Amino acid sequence: MLLGIASNKFSARLGVPVLILFLVVGMLAGSEGIGGIDFENYSLAYGIGTIALCIILFDGGLRTPYTSIQAVWKPAGVLATFGVLVTAVITGLAATWILQITILEGLLLGSIVGSTDAAAVFSVLRSGGVNIRRRLADTLEVESASNDPMAIFLTVGLIQVLTNAVPLGVGLVMLFLTQFFVGLAVGLLVGFGGVWIIRRIRLDAAGLYPVLVTALGLFSFGLAALLGGSGFLAVYLTGVVIGNRCPVFHRGILLFHDAAAWMSQMMMFMTLGLLSFPSRLLDVAGLALSIAAVLILIARPVAVALSAFAFNYSIRELLFLSWVGLKGAVPITLATFPMLAALPGASLIFDTVFFVVLVSALIQGWTLPIVARYLKVDEPGKQRPPVTLEISSLRNVDGDIVDYFVDSRSLAAGRMVQELALPSGVVVALIVRGNEIIPPGGRSRIEVGDHIVVVLRPAVRAIVDRLFSQSGQMENSNAQ
Repeated sequence: MLLGIASNKFSARLGVPVLILFLVVGMLAGSEGIGGIDFENYSLAYGIGTIALCIILFDGGLRTPYTSIQAVWKPAGVLATFGVLVTAVITGLAATWILQITILEGLLLGSIVGSTDAAAVFSVLRSGGVNIRRRLADTLEVESASNDPMAIFLTVGLIQVLTNAVPLGVGLVMLFLTQFFVGLAVGLLVGFGGVWIIRRIRLDAAGLYPVLVTALGLFSFGLAALLGGSGFLAVYLTGVVIGNRCPVFHRGILLFHDAAAWMSQMMMFMTLGLLSFPSRLLDVAGLALSIAAVLILIARPVAVALSAFAFNYSIRELLFLSWVGLKGAVPITLATFPMLAALPGASLIFDTVFFVVLVSALIQGWTLPIVARYLKVDEPGKQRPPVTLEISSLRNVDGDIVDYFVDSRSLAAGRMVQELALPSGVVVALIVRGNEIIPPGGRSRIEVGDHIVVVLRPAVRAIVDRLFSQSGQMENSNAQ
């Protein structure tokens, strides 16, 4: 963990995707590295990766507002299903020819690398290194968090076909439908039920609320998996519902899960790094590089073009979506499935997938800021205020604290506080300008670039939103 934190600092300085460094630390600790740790337990690695990915997806769900899903659920949904299928087929056919394996084995490899990885996308988009248009960021996050059912369906289905457990046809279709709809139902059910529990249980220890929320997320995954559904989809949706219903001790819950998500990323990528054998990766490097080129330059762009073209994205936005089909821990975790099933070509598939993920994360993740600027889909980042204000309460209170960022299109820009005509129950508590804290008075003038911390009642929030964030630039609420 100490090495992981150090590598994260190193990543921020050089712009290298942090997941690459986590993987490298794991590889260096492995049997062929300086650590000399002999580890080849694919079942244990799968278990660790599954739990870690649950926590990462749950954290992503907690931070995804309803408005983001409402704005992009159609294109993200098509990309998460039809887009994954197109990517898998094109990459699989290429792998069949390049590796000289059977078509089913090639399609299996294509299915494993067909999905965009949520952990990688969340890590890159939230690391602070790039600030892209809100609609693009929402599309990538929702797509990456919801495309696991399709990838798992294709992977498990093809393994079952290869092992003669299920024939091609209706059985595979039913597997996908069960994965999706059971995961959807369980995620929403546990989410709304969890909100009801959190608001009524009245725990006396603040630290138990984040633990309770985590337990609800893991329970959602387990219940969905037990019923044959997608646990990954369920845990993400449970996080979305709980995060948007503003439970008790909301700020503390987010801080706890931010730490838990980072710890999970380190554990997951380092464990997967331990599984790798650099000598075997070198043996497949040339062939895997060709497959990675097909995946990045042909399969993903074709999938995006066919899936998202009808949803009013510009050519520049489509090109960006095509480039940021990041691969991460999910493909490596799925690559353990053939090993667990003892398929004849499982070792070749695992090593190839591992190398493809390294290439994808390194090239696509490292160049993401450059591509965003070149395609002009980035936006100026807002300076984070040096202080935050919050209500720390173990009971539900009828109040919010909202941090508004004032840009040139805000109706409040250039006005004094006394000129804002704020409704009853609204108080401007703090003005943050650069690194300066300004206690507000009636004649305090609000300037472009200020962060305005407002205490208000939820009933009047919509009115205040229009006043301070006419352009839609509003920070998350630090409430309860």
